Amino acid sequence: MVGSQDLRKPVVVALQTPAVAACYYGSAQLGLLRELVVEGAVVTPIWPPTGVSVACLLLLGLRCWPGIALGAFFVILSLTSLTPSALCVLAGNTAAPVVGYLLLRRAGFRTDLARLRDGLALVFLGAFTAMLIGATTGAGTLLATDRIEPSGFWAVWLAWWVGDAMGVLIVTPVLLLLSRVRLPLPLSRWKEAVGLTVIACCLVPLAARSSVSLLFLVYPLLIWAALRFQLAGSLLCALFASVMTTVAATDRVGPFERISRVEVMMKLQAFNGAMALTALILSSVITEQIYTRRSVERACQELVEVLEHLTAGEAADGRAPLEDRGPGRRE
Repeated sequence: MVGSQDLRKPVVVALQTPAVAACYYGSAQLGLLRELVVEGAVVTPIWPPTGVSVACLLLLGLRCWPGIALGAFFVILSLTSLTPSALCVLAGNTAAPVVGYLLLRRAGFRTDLARLRDGLALVFLGAFTAMLIGATTGAGTLLATDRIEPSGFWAVWLAWWVGDAMGVLIVTPVLLLLSRVRLPLPLSRWKEAVGLTVIACCLVPLAARSSVSLLFLVYPLLIWAALRFQLAGSLLCALFASVMTTVAATDRVGPFERISRVEVMMKLQAFNGAMALTALILSSVITEQIYTRRSVERACQELVEVLEHLTAGEAADGRAPLEDRGPGRRE
């Protein structure tokens, strides 16, 4: 049995590596569908591969990092030739999610996101801190190879960092949620879920493409989804709103019309960041409260069962319960 397990482990790793690489490459192609130019550099408002990488590391462990490197390698080959500068970008794109995973594991992160501390750890360690590595490596490489001017370094760095961080904030929680889905799904609130979906599909595109600034209308939907459907509702709602807003920003319509490219990036990323933070932290708080309430109810039920058992034992011994004893009786 031990020998068969030892042989099975390399086979599993060998199968996981191309699977992770394929997921990385496929998500990168989706991210490249929408691009923005900042100071002469092409950046993506949301870079899904960072979210895919962190999710794979959290679910599969550190052994899947070669798949991340392989996927990043093929993405770079699809965009440019293999040069020393491209290898630097490859190293940064691989190291950032690995460092994020190590920081999250050090913080005791749980993939169910049922605690507020898990949501905060994903935001500040997995996204904001770890993605500094990829942004610094990428923007620094562009500066070293004279592809951007020194005056534009910080704008490119900020756009790169925010795009990587948004990938973690928006994509990683959804993938962690999908990994825990079990069939059949509970349909106790399917009517409300359908209503929320219909309203979101009508309201979010309207808010994203209207010349009047209506993006604030997304937040009531997020609150509704978080209160009634916790992580599943708020994260999916945030993902849909982010995609619709990103499409509107890259098309330069609605609230993104007649403003500069840098202003488009800043406005889009400010909205995406605020929305992702609201959805993740609010749903984590609500989920933690629900779990706490259930734990208290379970403890109370167990206490009631213990008291009933003790009362039944006293009755079997021929002694009256304490509340039935007269004031003058002594045991």
